[in-house]
Amino acid sequence: MTDITLEVNGTEKSLAVEPRRLLADVLRHEFGLSGVHIGCAHGACGCCTVHIDGVPKLSCLTFAVQCEGKAIATVESVGGLDAEHALQQAFKSEHGLQCGYCTPGFIMALIPFVSAMAAQKRMPDDDEIREAMSGNICRCTGYHGIVAAVRKAIGDHLAEGSNRS
Repeated sequence: MTDITLEVNGTEKSLAVEPRRLLADVLRHEFGLSGVHIGCAHGACGCCTVHIDGVPKLSCLTFAVQCEGKAIATVESVGGLDAEHALQQAFKSEHGLQCGYCTPGFIMALIPFVSAMAAQKRMPDDDEIREAMSGNICRCTGYHGIVAAVRKAIGDHLAEGSNRS
């Protein structure tokens, strides 16, 4: 067993883990963070995406011991209990989800992209959006609603910024 300390969704947590334990399993089973979904267990679907020190990573391919001293953010840290983050709201309004199993991974993978586009004050084309979400698989939606949700989240942010001037 190896003792590790992680900052999970803003709270420092310490535990002893076997070196072979995956971060996804630790987050789900030790910390009760059920928004971390395991869809394939070999990095193909993106359902387990979390942010490690602000960077989207696949938690099913990351050993928990590799995260010693790092900040981990899961979908539970985004938008509060009412899922009020702009991207979450856009997924809802643009029908970017159906069964919802892949949604947490998409949200975590796309938040940095939406933020980057908003910071650059530009709307990406659909090919750029599809490239940004290419590490995630949805078996239900056909992706059109997800692309529309990303466009809406960026558009809303750009409109909000122009209203401040």
